[in-house]
Amino acid sequence: MRRAEPATLTAAGRAWALAATGACLLPLLPRLPGLLAAVTVAVALATACLSRGAPLRAWLRTLLALGLVAAVLAIYRFGLGRDVACALLAAMLALKPAELGSMRDARSLVGFALFAPFATFLLDQGPLSLLLGMAGAIVALGALHQLADDESGDLAPVAPARRLGAVLRLAAIGLPLALAAFWLFPRIPSPLWGVPDRVLSLPGLSDEMEPGQWLDMMNDERPALRVSFQGEAPPPSQMYWRGPVLLDFDGRTWRRARDTRALPPAAATPAGPAWDYLVEIEPTERATVVALELPQATPAGTTQSWDLVLEAPAPLTSVTRWRMQARRPASFEPELPEALRRRALQLPPGYNPRTVALARQWRADNGPGNDAAIVERAMRMIRAEFGYTLSTPLPGRHSADEFLFDWKQGFCEHFSSAFVILMRAAGIPARVVTGYAGGRRNAFGDYWVVRNEDAHAWAEVWLEGPGWVRVDPTAAVAPERIYDTIDDRIAGGGFTALPGIVPMFDLGDWLRRGWNDLVLGFDAARQAAILRPVGLERTGARGLIALFALAAGLAVAWMLWLAARAERSGDPVLRAWRRLGGRYARLDLARAPHEPALHWVERVARLRPRDADALRALGRRFVRWRYGPAAGEDPRQLALDLRRHRPR
Repeated sequence: MRRAEPATLTAAGRAWALAATGACLLPLLPRLPGLLAAVTVAVALATACLSRGAPLRAWLRTLLALGLVAAVLAIYRFGLGRDVACALLAAMLALKPAELGSMRDARSLVGFALFAPFATFLLDQGPLSLLLGMAGAIVALGALHQLADDESGDLAPVAPARRLGAVLRLAAIGLPLALAAFWLFPRIPSPLWGVPDRVLSLPGLSDEMEPGQWLDMMNDERPALRVSFQGEAPPPSQMYWRGPVLLDFDGRTWRRARDTRALPPAAATPAGPAWDYLVEIEPTERATVVALELPQATPAGTTQSWDLVLEAPAPLTSVTRWRMQARRPASFEPELPEALRRRALQLPPGYNPRTVALARQWRADNGPGNDAAIVERAMRMIRAEFGYTLSTPLPGRHSADEFLFDWKQGFCEHFSSAFVILMRAAGIPARVVTGYAGGRRNAFGDYWVVRNEDAHAWAEVWLEGPGWVRVDPTAAVAPERIYDTIDDRIAGGGFTALPGIVPMFDLGDWLRRGWNDLVLGFDAARQAAILRPVGLERTGARGLIALFALAAGLAVAWMLWLAARAERSGDPVLRAWRRLGGRYARLDLARAPHEPALHWVERVARLRPRDADALRALGRRFVRWRYGPAAGEDPRQLALDLRRHRPR
């Protein structure tokens, strides 16, 4: 039955609009800071409940909007970036139900909500974001379907599952075109537009290291990189993944030297076996490409700095894959330029007097030129007296003094910093190297997973002859004095303490790696690989465009055929009307495509008077049902009468 009340928002239409808003907002919430996500959900629920009777007052909506915008800007420290823009979108979407009162408001709300799933992909391109985004879009289309029925005056209730099924069938019609665009459209090596940076950085390595900075990263179990070795893998104890090298120290913070990046890469002579591997790096929003020590070649698209750190031309905002080779060095910059030597010995005056005094005493005891003995003496002291723990207070002005003489406990941040300060005070060039150490083999795939919690800092000292030598003072701690580690904290209260949970994490990570490989890593080379079996890998951009146009044309033809078929077979009244027209078409009285229904009826009635009265009555009933309010017309009876009519 039909009713003409186009501007009235029904209870079902309101419920669908609110459901679409929540479903579209859902994929964006995990990408927001926890507190902001909770506030957004609370505001959305409150506005939906308070505006049930009538839209909220304008002044109240204004106050809520100003408060939410202020909260977002405060959490993001008044910065501007794509994460801030997405957070503001979520906040405004939470407030939008406050003005929901008419059919137009509902359509506006659903259309605005559809921006949220697409904004999510600016922050994350994982499979969960895709599934949640697709679910939000499907519910939004269902809401538009409900609003269209309400506006037409159709009061026949439709179950939500049936309505969503109809939307899924419509989406399936467009699936071939979407697949053709994904697999065949030419891949562009660089984006058409720039994506703004984030305001809040992702957990990961940076060009600075200051006290307490690493605790958040070392408590993060998310993968940082995945590595597949071609052949035998090195032992985990030798997996040092080189990141930023920190040369400058101001008494509290270690920083990477910016003015040395123009220098040519330092000379390194390899020794030992070569490790060939493919590394998949998760987005970091930074340009550093972490590599196993020491990289033997510069992968395409990267550059190598003086300290043999690899750099990409732009921040890594998506999953990237790099093929590399690494070998341990027999010598690493055996000739150190005097300017760099001074930088590697520099210490700010007035800091850590006890550490400086100890280093000078060691130098006096060992004499000049015996740097290796001083390094070994420091390592013996650590093995004999120091412990490993994450429970340390923030240091004061003299961080090395407090660690070496008072606490004698800490983690890699403390060990590497204090060790380098001690070496520099003894006249030995030294620097801090940050990166990752170790990794864990995935049980479901032949690859290694390195997580953010594997972040590590070690030292490099320069010795006459071999040059820069890696020294890891944290690894020198005796096993019986390791008191508090990340694994201990996880085993004490994390999900990984449950039996069988680790294989589930391995399976989930293996599935995520497959997603990265098949979807996020699909580039021009992979596109050529799928076309190779049919001999089309060298078609070039023009050939790909022609192939895509052909596939898209076939997909569009498929869509049109299915749509026409659905229209022909979807409604029993329409199906019966078309069959009636077909019966007259066999008498050379077919309806022209441009001919209105009543015009055709009159034309046939003039030529066949015996059928005129019955055909005119059926035509009027059909037009009223199809194009206007049907006062008491039963569609089932109309369809039955149309099927029964036969030309005499």
